[in-house]
Amino acid sequence: MQSGEYLNVGQVSGVFGVKGWVKIFSFTEPRENILKYSPWLLQKNGQRHVLKVVGGRRQGNLVVAQLENIDDRDGAAEWMGAEILIRKQQLPKPEAGEFYWADLIGLAVENQTGYRLGIVDHLLETGANDVLVVVDGETERLIPFVQPSTIVNIDLAAGLIVADWDPDF
Repeated sequence: MQSGEYLNVGQVSGVFGVKGWVKIFSFTEPRENILKYSPWLLQKNGQRHVLKVVGGRRQGNLVVAQLENIDDRDGAAEWMGAEILIRKQQLPKPEAGEFYWADLIGLAVENQTGYRLGIVDHLLETGANDVLVVVDGETERLIPFVQPSTIVNIDLAAGLIVADWDPDF
């Protein structure tokens, strides 16, 4: 579920110990930021349950968390594979010129002459800079997310990104 109200910020990937802790694969950066967004809406097999995070920490590449009312391994195992959703309002407001990836997905992308390049399907993290994956039918364009040289303007209200990008590239 990636509606306008909720964001998928991770997934329960396993159990940790015998006291009901769960392993989390976090989509946040840094990974342990997921612990700041309590409560979570856990979604699995059509079931949803709102749970508060009562403890947690980074554990290698994963995050481990203790959730309210889950106090044994069996209770934790019930939520393996569950998506972790939060309300969009739980995120801090981005600074001017900053955007959450989730806000960019689905926006139309045009170049400066008004040529439609496609729709943002997803983004990639490359290390040097993030990259917009823009899809138009069978055509997929990888456009560096570099402001203001490549990404000239982002208008969330209009649902449009203007890029300095050649349509043949």
